[in-house]
Amino acid sequence: MTFSTRHKQLFFRFLLFSMLALASPDAFSQAYIAQRKTVNYQKEQYNAGTQNWKIRQDAQGRMFFANNEGVLTFDGAAWQLFPLPNRTIVRSIEFGRDHKLYVGGQDEIGYFSPCKNGALVFTSLKELIPAADRVFSDLWDIVAYGDDVFFRSNNKLFKYSKGKITVYYSRSWLFMGTAGNKLLAHDEQKGLLEYVNQRWQPFIAAKDLPAGCYITSISPYHDALSLVTTARSGIFLLSGKTLQHFNLRGFDIDNGQHFSAAIALNDGSFLLSTYQNGIYQVDRSGLVMENIAKKEGLQNIFVRSMYTDASHNVWLGLDNGIDYIAYNNAVKHISPAIFKDGGGYAAALYQNRLYFALSNGIYQVPVTDLADLSHLKNNFKTVAGGQTWNIAQVNGHLLAGRDDGMFEVGENKISPLYNATGFWIFKPMDTGNGKSFIAAGNYYGVRLFEDMGATLTDKGNIGKYYESARFLQVDASGIIWTSHPYRGIYRITPGSGALKNYTKDQGLPSTLNNFVFKVKGQVVIATEKGIYEYDKTNDRFTPSPAFKKIFGTRGIRYLQEDASGHIWFVEGKSLGVVDYSSTPVIINFPELYNRILSGFENVYPINPENIFVGSENGFYHINYTKYKQNIRPLEVYIRSVRSGSGTDSVLFGGYSTAMQPNGQLRIAALPNFAHAFNSLRFAYSSPVFEEQSNVEYSYMLEGFDKGWSDWSKKTDKDYTNLPAGHYSFKVKARNHNNNESAVASYAFYMNPPWYQTIWAYAVYVLVIAAILYLIYQKQEQRHLLKQKKELKRQQKKNEEQQRQLAYLHQLELERSEKELANLKNEKLQAELEFQTSELASSALNLVQQKEFLAKVKDELQHLQRSGKEAVEVSEIKKIQRMLTGEDKLNEQWQQFFIHFDKVHAGFLSLVKERYPTINQQELKLCAYLIMNLSSKEIAQLMAISVRGVEISRYRLRKKLQIPTEMNLFEFLFKIQQELMK
Repeated sequence: MTFSTRHKQLFFRFLLFSMLALASPDAFSQAYIAQRKTVNYQKEQYNAGTQNWKIRQDAQGRMFFANNEGVLTFDGAAWQLFPLPNRTIVRSIEFGRDHKLYVGGQDEIGYFSPCKNGALVFTSLKELIPAADRVFSDLWDIVAYGDDVFFRSNNKLFKYSKGKITVYYSRSWLFMGTAGNKLLAHDEQKGLLEYVNQRWQPFIAAKDLPAGCYITSISPYHDALSLVTTARSGIFLLSGKTLQHFNLRGFDIDNGQHFSAAIALNDGSFLLSTYQNGIYQVDRSGLVMENIAKKEGLQNIFVRSMYTDASHNVWLGLDNGIDYIAYNNAVKHISPAIFKDGGGYAAALYQNRLYFALSNGIYQVPVTDLADLSHLKNNFKTVAGGQTWNIAQVNGHLLAGRDDGMFEVGENKISPLYNATGFWIFKPMDTGNGKSFIAAGNYYGVRLFEDMGATLTDKGNIGKYYESARFLQVDASGIIWTSHPYRGIYRITPGSGALKNYTKDQGLPSTLNNFVFKVKGQVVIATEKGIYEYDKTNDRFTPSPAFKKIFGTRGIRYLQEDASGHIWFVEGKSLGVVDYSSTPVIINFPELYNRILSGFENVYPINPENIFVGSENGFYHINYTKYKQNIRPLEVYIRSVRSGSGTDSVLFGGYSTAMQPNGQLRIAALPNFAHAFNSLRFAYSSPVFEEQSNVEYSYMLEGFDKGWSDWSKKTDKDYTNLPAGHYSFKVKARNHNNNESAVASYAFYMNPPWYQTIWAYAVYVLVIAAILYLIYQKQEQRHLLKQKKELKRQQKKNEEQQRQLAYLHQLELERSEKELANLKNEKLQAELEFQTSELASSALNLVQQKEFLAKVKDELQHLQRSGKEAVEVSEIKKIQRMLTGEDKLNEQWQQFFIHFDKVHAGFLSLVKERYPTINQQELKLCAYLIMNLSSKEIAQLMAISVRGVEISRYRLRKKLQIPTEMNLFEFLFKIQQELMK
């Protein structure tokens, strides 16, 4: 077997590269320092069969798996199983050019496609197969070749083309796949065959294949070369019709093991899956870069299938389960076993070694180049144990700030420089006189060290600052700024040692939580209300105009500028970066939310490919260049619409062959839902698999909601009792503040209830017409009846006239009786008026009597005032004559009593009867009150004062036992009303 000249040259280049790599066999002997994120999906999660044979992805990003129990789908939020009608194993799946998913099992062949309501349904093609060939074994391979689809069983190949199926026979078909634009099939007896002009023609004869060769996959390799995997014979490169052995080296790899598949990664390397050892990452020379097995996160090392999704991440179909490896993820975790889960505080690159300071020590790993350092081999060594707060290169010295002092770090040891206290941070100082200094923040202030080149000389504490100096910066004037989280900002002048404290009174938004940093050559303060800067003219702090445009009043805890001028920051528990590549824009890292070391945040940027972030366990590595490349518009789609009205009916299944260019659904006809389905549940998802927990959704039902909902992680929404009308459910997704998906929508019409439909209204019209007709008929009957009554009326007219005359006579008699009654009433009225007049006269006489008594009283008082001891007879006789009239007055009261009782129906008698203790004076008071006389009038009648009247009224209330809340007049009036009844 020989290559073409061009491919020989290429092959020899690979051999040369391999020889160079073999010159350093230990270079690839260990795993990388950073671990890719691996997600294990167990059978209990996806609720289907254990084995997964093939993997594919549709235009919307959903994953499809050929599973022992059917076709399994995953949209990032939910799993769904679609079994075949005969429930057999599905070993292969493939999307055709028509977007249909072709599948097959034992004695079954067909495709899944959406039906009218978007539900995925199976259509069998078995009836297209000749009756004699409808019994066949599992379909192991399915290949879409142009507009045709080919299916491989053990002894038959089926070609589905233009609604017909053609069968190709063999004693043993071992494999079917494509190489470039060729369709190849491996016949055990004839060798590798090529499909040309409706026939299978020899491509590589069986004798030219390795003995016992069993091809398992053919994948694109480079240019016209293809990579061929086999079950027992190793790996080969296919060039033209020549098969050349491709030797694998490193990790003690067995070239004769069962390789199940091969896929290319976007970094130019390849993954090879095996049945016994997980997967291998191999470069183009055949050098094994990594063996990924259980210790690297796989749940099963028996790998049956592999697939690279649209995001260049890898899916593994295992003998028991499904694994997802985020190969293209730009964020990786560095926490090797040697770190012992220590918290990461700082990192530093120094003399081709990468150093890490953790809560339990200092560790270093050799650096060969400054490419993506997450690919460094895990050759970590411990430099020193113990709590280490910081490690930094300052003026050519690698310094470590530890709980037990300040140290200079060597290759495999540390040397103490000052160990009377713990140290936090180191910053260079240039005094301008040719001397170089280092300001070291420690537990009790800032200590100054002079850099003598090979050594550092301690110059003692600066000024009288004795607070903890964990945050420290030196400005362009050599002034030292330090901050204390609870006491504000301090300015230290090195020469004089002058110290000044800045708090809320000097412009800071608060005395608490202020952190000093240096970015863009300027010392700034990160506060709870944004970034502040020092105003030297007014000796106070003011909001930074430049940073206010970016951060506003956001509470920032940490700032770090990288070599490209980008500013990394921490807000709360979130990491972000202000990218200055063009217009400043903020990019967030939701992957690291709540994973950074809170309170001791640290970002160490080496270059755009290597950003190290301290975390609660070890560090995270960010390839920022790749991260920006991976930021692309999200996709979101509505995966189902169900009715929650009792039956949980699927109204829309989320699948459609009618796709927009952006992968969105295109619904041809507007669905109409019966009113019985007016309670709906919308389920939606975004096919983001590595960081699904960071995806948030916002939705709106147009025609019902007033606006978009708040962002949330919910992947479904319920609406109940929707009225009739047109609606459009819309949803969008985001995973970064500046990375939002297009809107996915689903429009529908909710029909009104049956009693509001056109047919119902037609029935209503018919019913109303029938009612009107019945009313008309009733009116006709009434008219006929009226005519009959008119005849009867004419017949009885004379009788009615006679009755009328009799009635008039009777009316005359009644009128005479009424006149007689009126005369009697007039007589009674006259008698009543007479009695009223008598009563008034009696009342007048009583008044005169009182006047008389008043005269007698006056005469007696006159005699008393005269002062005479003997009273003349004539005077005594005069008084006697006056008193003789008193009997007449009493008679007048008796007459008044009788008249009053007659007029008032025996009122006074009834009062006397009910209340025997009442006297004559109190009876008079009752009579006067009923007559509605005023207190003044009553006082004259009773010859007492107005005050006396009030006292009499009070005594009368007590005798009559009248409640305090009742008026005396009302009480007496009620008695009178009783008599009137």
